Amino acid sequence: MAMSVGDKGEDAPMSDINTTPLVDIMLVLLIIFLITVPVVLETVSLQLPDVAFEPTTTKPENVNISVRSADTDGDGLPNPESTACEVYWGQTPVDSKVLLDRGQKKLEDLIEQIGGVENITEENFPEVHIRGDVNTPYQCIGGVIYTMQFAGFQKIGFISEPAPGSATLGRI
Repeated sequence: MAMSVGDKGEDAPMSDINTTPLVDIMLVLLIIFLITVPVVLETVSLQLPDVAFEPTTTKPENVNISVRSADTDGDGLPNPESTACEVYWGQTPVDSKVLLDRGQKKLEDLIEQIGGVENITEENFPEVHIRGDVNTPYQCIGGVIYTMQFAGFQKIGFISEPAPGSATLGRI
């Protein structure tokens, strides 16, 4: 390290800044970042499962909801560019308030029917099955998921059609 020897006398203040500690700190930070960045960027190696779907068993207490983009063109077809959504409980169109009210009522009726909250099991608790049109914006489906979770449903699944030629778990 360098040391400054007074040139103008001992009473004059030193006007030079010692940058050696700053450089030391910056080098340590550089080394830390060089070590940590590759660790953060690497992913865990996984062997992902083959594409197959598990057939759902439909129970009478399950809730079937369909979501699609609203017809904003007036041509009778859903408009994929529209942010408006059509939500159906079974075959009945509902808005978010009615969806929440029906969901809460469904759970209240189930609890009353089975004799209280202490009798709820995974087998008798209803699930929500959402059928979303392929052109529906995610915000529409996300809103339905949020509403049904807020109503008290714990299991929410998506119903889809398998790709042609794909196998189910039962046929593998």
